[in-house]
Amino acid sequence: MNLLFKIGFLDISLVNLIDITLVSILIYQVYKLMRGSVAIKIFLGFLSIYLIYLVVSAAQMELLTIILGQFMGVGVLAAIILFQQEIRKFLLIVGKSSIFSNENLWQELLFWRKRESQAFNVTPIIEASKTLSGSSTGALIVLSKNSELKFYAESGDLIDAVVSKRLLVSIFNKYSPLHDGGVIIFNGRVKAARCILPVTEREVPAQFGLRHRAAIGMSEATDSLILIVSEETGQVSLAKNGKILHNLSFQEVREMINNYLTGEEIDDKFEPLTQSEKMAELKRISEL
Repeated sequence: MNLLFKIGFLDISLVNLIDITLVSILIYQVYKLMRGSVAIKIFLGFLSIYLIYLVVSAAQMELLTIILGQFMGVGVLAAIILFQQEIRKFLLIVGKSSIFSNENLWQELLFWRKRESQAFNVTPIIEASKTLSGSSTGALIVLSKNSELKFYAESGDLIDAVVSKRLLVSIFNKYSPLHDGGVIIFNGRVKAARCILPVTEREVPAQFGLRHRAAIGMSEATDSLILIVSEETGQVSLAKNGKILHNLSFQEVREMINNYLTGEEIDDKFEPLTQSEKMAELKRISEL
């Protein structure tokens, strides 16, 4: 071990500095992942106890080390239960970044499989949104380009039909038995309707109701793009990766959906929830 310097009873080496740097980066990324959610306070509590455990262990306080050590052993299991949504999102991000998630790579290796384009004609979705918005009919449409989202699709009624304006309008009709919940669309087909979507646990602006909370929760749990039509105002919004774009024009909605389906990066176009009210207010002022 190459000793660099010594602080009291601590011997600091180059490996220790690298270790501390990597752990700091990991903790910061976890903090960014949970920032704005209720879980951040629990995470900071666990982190504080763990830092105390490291200090008393290094100081050779045996009694406190044993007590906190037992707590940390149980705390790992508790953390998995409490942070299951955050862990799922973290693994989803890692999976997206992995070379094994690159569909084009596998299709090149398995050259006999013909590549199917995930892009499709989104005009029926836009036209249905216009009709639903004009009649102030609420809607929640989940667009997925990488997965059929079978877990969520099976929570509703399976349809597996080609996307059309009449189909979407009839599903979200207030008197339809399928209008509650969300519709899942994959590869140009309506996979299911009346699907139960996860509701976000984060604090959201008061202007957003349960439909918007479900859209944000679904965008946190999956790599999907969710379209929301407000029942109160008729305004159209999009949610992705825990962020939302509010009060969009239909041309903007069309461009965002097409960019998402063709694989273009659109995450940086979305605003954090804490800024959405300010952005909506600025947009209203500019239109006056």
